[in-house]
Amino acid sequence: MTRTAAREIAILLGFSAAASGESAQETLERFFEQEHYASLAEENPLFAERPDEQQLAYIRTLVGLIADHRTELDAYIEKYARGWTVGRIDRTAGAILRCAMSEILWLPDVPNAAAINEAVELAKKYEDADVVAFINGILGSFIRGEVENKEE
Repeated sequence: MTRTAAREIAILLGFSAAASGESAQETLERFFEQEHYASLAEENPLFAERPDEQQLAYIRTLVGLIADHRTELDAYIEKYARGWTVGRIDRTAGAILRCAMSEILWLPDVPNAAAINEAVELAKKYEDADVVAFINGILGSFIRGEVENKEE
């Protein structure tokens, strides 16, 4: 399994946890139960390969970061979405943004450009071109406003 696939699974899990009201830990445990995960492969080729320990650790870390910092991440989204509240933003787009921002802020082994590029590519899979451009714009503004200013 590639990191791209692991990232996509993390986004889906973050979305699922937020929608269901479960904790991130509960969602992860239920999702990776052997029978449940195996049944998903019939519906989506993304789940054809089970994550190895390293990929599973990455997914768990990312889902945990998203859950633990959701309020902070949503504040960044609203700050850089100028005029949009999180409630008005498509939920899948929000999940993608939270994932990329978490990687940028707290996973130093993921280059910022890779986090943004992966977010844009995943958005292309789930969203129309306008939403993809919206995500790219927010992440670009976020990098310029939060990350580059802290590096100076």
